[in-house]
This record gives sequence, C-alpha cells and structure tokens, in this order.
Amino acid sequence: MKNTTLCYIEQNGAYLLLYRNKKKNDLNEGKWIGVGGKFEPDEMPEECLLREVKEETGLTLLQYRLRGIVTFVSDTWETECMFLYTADAFEGELTDCCAEGELKWIPKEEVLDLRLWEGDKEFLSLLDKDAPFFSMKLCYEGDTLVSVRTKQYT
Repeated sequence: MKNTTLCYIEQNGAYLLLYRNKKKNDLNEGKWIGVGGKFEPDEMPEECLLREVKEETGLTLLQYRLRGIVTFVSDTWETECMFLYTADAFEGELTDCCAEGELKWIPKEEVLDLRLWEGDKEFLSLLDKDAPFFSMKLCYEGDTLVSVRTKQYT
C-alpha cells in the first residue's frame, strides 16, 4: 500500500487545484485534484504534506488541518492510503510552472463541475459541510467508483 497526502488550499472562497496534464503515464491525467503526493521513506504525513505543497506550488503552509483518511481500493492500481488536509494560511509566491500540471484558484461552488474522480466528490462534499474527522474507503473498478464507506468521528 502506498501512502500519500492531498491538500485543498483555501483562499477567498476558492481552492487551489492542479489540472494534471504534464506527467507521462499519470493515473490522474485530465483531472483536477488538490496538491500533494507520495511519502518519501521515513516521512510522517505532515512532512510529506509540507514538502509536496512546496514542490508543487512554491507555497509554505502556515496553518493546515487533517480532515480525514481516505483508502482507495482498485482492481487495476495499488491500494492507497491518503491523508486529506485543508489549509488556509500560507506564505510565498505561487509558482507559474508546476511539473505535473496547471495550478488555478477555482471558486468552491464551481469545483464539483470540473472533471474530478467520482470519489473526490464524496470527500469534497464532507469538506464543504465542515464534517468532523472522517475515514473513507473508495472502491474502484477501472475508473468507475463502485462503493463508498464513510465513518465520521465526533
């Protein structure tokens, strides 16, 4: 199982999203996602989060919150455990050149209209409702979401 982080950086009612269109053999090609990536050896989730956000955006997060843990299960790709964050304070200049795609601030009310993974819509709706910490399991057959299980903690 691979471990990853994903962060939705918020500013002025918008999320900073990454349109994945530059990497070869990219599972996320053609989709909009938050920023993040795979753990390096011996990293804890927060170290991965801060490193990946800096690498992809040029920004340094000052305030962030772990919102949930999402497990992706698929018949075609490796199982993934993703630590999902939101952040609302940062410093630095947003890079105009990300190696994985194009960065863009998208108003929150327009995010669900973008080309997203169906499972991402599930956890984005929980973020939108400011749900308590949650664990979610998303099961895919190919690119098709076939089941969702969610446990919220109070």
